[in-house]
Amino acid sequence: MPVKLNAQFAARLASLKFGRSLLMTLTFKEVAEILKIIDASKCEEVVLDLAGVRLEVRRGSSASASPPAFQSSIAAAPVPASRAAASSVATAASPVVASVPAGSIGVRAPTVGVFYQRPSPKEKPFVEVGQRVRAGDPLCLIEVMKLYSTITAPVDGIVEAICAADGSLVEFDQVLIVIRPN
Repeated sequence: MPVKLNAQFAARLASLKFGRSLLMTLTFKEVAEILKIIDASKCEEVVLDLAGVRLEVRRGSSASASPPAFQSSIAAAPVPASRAAASSVATAASPVVASVPAGSIGVRAPTVGVFYQRPSPKEKPFVEVGQRVRAGDPLCLIEVMKLYSTITAPVDGIVEAICAADGSLVEFDQVLIVIRPN
């Protein structure tokens, strides 16, 4: 059932400036901007058809959701034994925090992606457990489709725990780092 857009939502969506012909696919940045606009609205479901590009967004999820329009036939690539061992060691070494302790702040993943503790493999981590941080200090990176987002400290405090292993896949809203505010 088509949704009647309120004037503000329709105006914001119409104001998007796409950097090329819509016959090409949307970039991650363009999709992110569309999702921000939708998130700010009260729409429960939005379907956009833009010259061959179809974007469907629904709030929440249900077991009766329609199946995807395509089936993926990509198989997972085998992981070399040395990399698998390093991954299991990193996972075992990082503390798992199921909930954020009272009085502490959990820095959460803003999106699904790969968690990195350091700016590059040869550099030291942004932060370590016990380290004092100031609001705005970089804590980690999240990579999504070769785009890196720097996650910063929301408050001054001390890093209590790093809850994700370096190089691991993290989920949206997963606690990455716990900070005890000053």
